[in-house]
Amino acid sequence: MFANGVITLIIISILLEVYLYFNFSKFISNKFILWFIVFAWIAILINFGYNLIFFDRNVGQTQTTMWATGLFMLFLFPRIILFLFFSIQDIFIGFGWIFNRITNHQISENSFLPSRRKFVMISGLAVASIPFFSLIYGMTLGKYNYKVIKKKLAYQRLPKSFDGFKILHITDIHSGSLDNKEKIEGAIDMINQQEFDVLLFTGDIVNNFHWEMDKWYDVFSKIKQAPHGNFAVLGNHDYGEYSDWKSEEEKEENFEKIKAIFPKIGMRLLLNENVSITKNNEKIALVGVQNWGTRFKKLGDLDVASRNVDFSDFKILMSHDPSHWNEIVKSDPKHYDLTLSGHTHGMQLGIEVPKIGLRWSPAQYIYPQWAGFYDFEGKIINVNRGFGYHFYPGRVGVWPEITVIELKTKNV
Repeated sequence: MFANGVITLIIISILLEVYLYFNFSKFISNKFILWFIVFAWIAILINFGYNLIFFDRNVGQTQTTMWATGLFMLFLFPRIILFLFFSIQDIFIGFGWIFNRITNHQISENSFLPSRRKFVMISGLAVASIPFFSLIYGMTLGKYNYKVIKKKLAYQRLPKSFDGFKILHITDIHSGSLDNKEKIEGAIDMINQQEFDVLLFTGDIVNNFHWEMDKWYDVFSKIKQAPHGNFAVLGNHDYGEYSDWKSEEEKEENFEKIKAIFPKIGMRLLLNENVSITKNNEKIALVGVQNWGTRFKKLGDLDVASRNVDFSDFKILMSHDPSHWNEIVKSDPKHYDLTLSGHTHGMQLGIEVPKIGLRWSPAQYIYPQWAGFYDFEGKIINVNRGFGYHFYPGRVGVWPEITVIELKTKNV
């Protein structure tokens, strides 16, 4: 099924190239340039198709497969924009031709205005250059363009002793994708420069295999210990689901070694369980569930994870997939005050201009809560955009995120 989808995408891309070739050939007399572009695109398609159709699930995602995908996107998006420009023009020309035939107007040699065609081509190239250079930036610098997002949240239910309590939230490291140790060390320095009382990581430490973390232990173990601890939960990629294992025993061994990663980098893993954080004889509950997603594993169990937690307790829930909050958590009678999630990465592609309220990403068509803070009757979720990246080796417009949340007591 997956291979058929890739083949269909390649066929559509080839037909798109044929259409663009005939449009550009009207203005570019040097056919060598045109054929060079065509064959370069075909080479990219072959590379992309080969890497995805013959993807080895026992090896997993590699830099080669990610860059094959990145190059495909780099040259596909501008072509789609050029196709839109030329096709809209051809539609108008078609309607004009039909109108002339119906009204018996004389059609001259200049009816289709070659100068207008050239203007459309130049305009299309100008617009197409925007995603082209944006994707280049995303694959070189954007994926390490870390942003510290600070947010204050006020609650009536928050104990007074926790007024000013700070949470550092990170998620989706995807260590198997990372490729620049210096940049990651810089991001760890950014984390350590923040003031926080507890550090919470909400899943996807690896892409699929425990050994993906081997060369990163010395980096992530430098994350400082928060006064009230560093905690973690698992994400969908931490269960080894994206491989064909020789046996269940082999899969389980990988899973156990993934769980063993967390104490090595100073984090306590919560598996459907909770801990109390106490200050001045007052407490809040930190609840951590296993992954629960509408499209992925449903191992998260709120009832088990919240055992011995009272309704009146202020609760922070760590749940990797925001669909859990949307489908179950926000309506749960136990009232989870703050949920921390990740998973979506904001699709690593989008436009966010907070000053004018502009927010768009393909992720919003899949996840109602795809990035940032959302409130439902006083129950809030933060969907962190992620620390690392996956599949596409870059980020455009949706930057890697380190979130610092300050809890405040709201006066009645």
